Amino acid sequence: MDEPDALKRISNAMIKVITLLTRKAGLSRAEFRQYYETRHRMIGEKYLAGRAHRYLRRYVMPDNQASPYSGQPDFDVQMEIWFPDQDALEQAMAALATPAAQAEIIADEEQLFDREKTLTFVVDEIESTLES
Repeated sequence: MDEPDALKRISNAMIKVITLLTRKAGLSRAEFRQYYETRHRMIGEKYLAGRAHRYLRRYVMPDNQASPYSGQPDFDVQMEIWFPDQDALEQAMAALATPAAQAEIIADEEQLFDREKTLTFVVDEIESTLES
């Protein structure tokens, strides 16, 4: 597919996995974020280190007065993992799929997420070049 000159593919070989995560009922936004950043994040880092290029969490900001946008999506955080290539992705998935990793991840996720609402997908990123 030909792309207009004003657009450029910015991911190159980078593979970006996005997961939309919803907090477990009964957790406030502050409790959710605190637990994720002080506990659950460490599990991700443990299995992604040396395989992923970036591990990001983007928290939804409800009722942001500085924004003209309103509404609340059906998730609380957008998690992104960037892999430099397919081999690194496969290595990470193999590490995450071990019985020990699965037991650790699932036990912690049950404290934090509504796991039935989790949605994961891969994206292809294209950037527009804007005039200054």
